[in-house]
Amino acid sequence: MTTFLVFGLGTGEIIGIAALVLLLFGGKKIPELMRGLGKGVKSFKEGVKGIESDITASIESDTDSSIAEKSSASETSTSDNTSKSDA
Repeated sequence: MTTFLVFGLGTGEIIGIAALVLLLFGGKKIPELMRGLGKGVKSFKEGVKGIESDITASIESDTDSSIAEKSSASETSTSDNTSKSDA
């Protein structure tokens, strides 16, 4: 018997669960349920991608602003050194 590692279910258990679902919901209702489940999974994935892109954009903007701050700080210290050496 083949065993699914995640839940420890064998082929017989899967067939039993499928038969039970078919008896409870009927043949016409199952495609509608699966369609709804698919839409839910798609919506979840889109939400995860949106969050990932927001985080990536935030990290990139933080990195860009810290680079700009370091750059302006080094320019300021360089101009201070130049004016001190001129005096």
